Amino acid sequence: MKTNTLKRAGASIGAIIAMMAATPAMADTTADFGKVNVTLGGFLAAESVYRSRSETADIGSSYNGIPFANQPTAHMSELRGTARQSRLTLLAQGDVDSDTHLAGYYEMDFLGGAQTANSNESNSFNLRIRNIYATIDWDNLGLEFLAGQNWSLATANTKGITPRNELVPATIEAQYVVGFNWARQPQLRVVKNWNKEFWIAASIENPQTTFAPNSAAAAGVSVTNVHTGGSLLNNTNNFSLNHIPDIIGKIAWEPVIGGSQPLHMEVLGLYRSFYNRINVGAVNPLGLPAGIHNSDTSGGGVGGTVTWAAIPKVLDLQATALTGSGIGRYGSGQLPDVTLRPDGTLAPAQETTVMGGITWHATPLLDIYGYGGQEQQQRKVYLTGLTVTGIGSPTLNLAGCLVEGGACSPNLQTENQLTAGFWWRGYQGKFGSFRFGAQYSYTHLSAFSGAGGVRPTTDDSMVFTSIRYYPF
Repeated sequence: MKTNTLKRAGASIGAIIAMMAATPAMADTTADFGKVNVTLGGFLAAESVYRSRSETADIGSSYNGIPFANQPTAHMSELRGTARQSRLTLLAQGDVDSDTHLAGYYEMDFLGGAQTANSNESNSFNLRIRNIYATIDWDNLGLEFLAGQNWSLATANTKGITPRNELVPATIEAQYVVGFNWARQPQLRVVKNWNKEFWIAASIENPQTTFAPNSAAAAGVSVTNVHTGGSLLNNTNNFSLNHIPDIIGKIAWEPVIGGSQPLHMEVLGLYRSFYNRINVGAVNPLGLPAGIHNSDTSGGGVGGTVTWAAIPKVLDLQATALTGSGIGRYGSGQLPDVTLRPDGTLAPAQETTVMGGITWHATPLLDIYGYGGQEQQQRKVYLTGLTVTGIGSPTLNLAGCLVEGGACSPNLQTENQLTAGFWWRGYQGKFGSFRFGAQYSYTHLSAFSGAGGVRPTTDDSMVFTSIRYYPF
């Protein structure tokens, strides 16, 4: 009896192993609705994150919020389990004729945090938009138009300049990697390609501005930079005042080499406008005439990405960079866009971001990846009498950053990160796909030095795990 039981158990285990090793054809995920094909996608996730310094954050970290030694949470670790990165996608496609193609794409997850959401009992986290947009393609013209919320044109692509081919780091971490440039925002985009080898694109996108701490105008000068949300916006959040969209242009080239296109190269330019209202009092140390007026300041940057299939289907390499003024919003590290001049006008911060990555397809079922990135800003300070303001004031007393309970309000100068991880497709077949992943990252922050040369630093080691089921 015991022997038979062991034999049956052994046979069952052998069958399970054989099933998980097999890779039969995937299930059909497309349904026909008249002339429209609808494809479901997404995954269910059971994930966890451990941090050596508590950020009180879910699966997406706040790199610029890693606590310094003055905060109690800097001396406490953090462990969280989450299913909120689970995702649902829906792609609807239809052909008007052999030349004209329409598509609509919906992508949603549960990483939105309503005011009532918490981890006490019901959790109550809400569904949120990742991407919702429509496209129309004209093959004969090599032309595509996109409208809706999508990855920003500033985000690198893997193939041409086409939606759903963005070069997104393969991390479990939902904030991706320091040095990765991206946003997901409403936009209108037009793309032209020549023989699917050379692309040119332009996009107008929803603007927002982020502001540096320690920003202050001179005495007698007051500014309005933000306002609390009104109709259909959360009235506990502040929104910047903007009246000109972000404008992005990009070109991409994939040369044919040996009958294939192993290289993808792209260059982009970004224009931004920053907007506020300034009230100058009759008495001010700058001798400015009294009055109230609006102010516009321009910023922007240039950048590029190169990806290379160094060993086709085995080793992929990538490098990306962006430099300019007022571009903090587009970096994963979320350094600020602007500070204030003494006269109340906005001054874009000078910043450079870089990131490199490698992906090794060790086997058809195992991918191993690594990334390294940096985001760095330059000091931008202003002197009014004996008062120094702006980003990185050398007169700030930052000694409190080194002592728990101390007062500490530094400006970050650099964010550096190294991360590595893997994805293993334990099963892939007609019942969908199971994937198992783990990731480690080390993030180091350095503030600008203050009075006495004190330069606070902090770091965080993070470990992520993920079990994902892709049913479609």
